Amino acid sequence: MSIPVSDQSRAKEFYCHGLGFVPLLDTAFEQDGRTQRWVMLGLPDGGTAVTLVTWFETMPAGALRGMVVSVSDIEQAARELTDRGVAGANAPIQESPWGRWLTVEDPDGNAWVIQQDRRPAAHTASL
Repeated sequence: MSIPVSDQSRAKEFYCHGLGFVPLLDTAFEQDGRTQRWVMLGLPDGGTAVTLVTWFETMPAGALRGMVVSVSDIEQAARELTDRGVAGANAPIQESPWGRWLTVEDPDGNAWVIQQDRRPAAHTASL
């Protein structure tokens, strides 16, 4: 997933120290005769990787909204993010039919939804 940012170093600091991503790759590459920087990060448990991009004209920094990270304990996640200085992490937790959530933003204004999914009640059969 590409995340449009204005400053890759600042964004890398936020995503690694604020949201807990881990660096996967940080290297130079050539595009259209210009040297660019490829910064790829992942979550500690694996899964989807993100790339901090500055080169897509149709993706201005801060334009991304609604990316969801599911957590098992929203209160704990909110405390950890607040302790790390993540903007919005100390906002009231919202309730919805699908779960409980809050929205945080990176330094450019890209918005992430931190969500604790609501699981249906277990059904038991009776004979």
